Amino acid sequence: MVQLKKGDKAPNFKGVDQDGNTISLDNFKGQNLILYFYPKDNTTGCTNEACNFRDNYELWLEKGFRIVGVSFDSVASHKKFIEKHQLPFPLISDTDKAIIHAYGAWGIKKLYGREYEGLLRITYIVDSEGKIKEIFKKVKTKEHTEQILKTLNEK
Repeated sequence: MVQLKKGDKAPNFKGVDQDGNTISLDNFKGQNLILYFYPKDNTTGCTNEACNFRDNYELWLEKGFRIVGVSFDSVASHKKFIEKHQLPFPLISDTDKAIIHAYGAWGIKKLYGREYEGLLRITYIVDSEGKIKEIFKKVKTKEHTEQILKTLNEK
């Protein structure tokens, strides 16, 4: 499994969003990016995280950040998720898990004592030069904006 760390160059990626548009890391040159990986559309934790970003979207724009979510849900699923929760940012459908694997977001998970492989909830902060500034592996879904801001403000 890929183990990215702070200071690494962010792996380039290319994927399709909810509207069929191709999105790549190159689209964000010169901008800061919050690239977050989440397990499944319309589940409690994933909805809380997406809505936290939605509710703070203007703040992120003012601070010069763009937001992109990634899961292996289908384009159609992402479209419904965005419409249902009025999300103002794109979600990439990574059905072949190429982006997920490139960012080390696939691994062993535990639920009720059972171990299985799955998509890990991880957020990467990529700076305007394409380098990984921060990595969040213990995401607080309802307070993720505050969690990120606190860490960035400590730097």
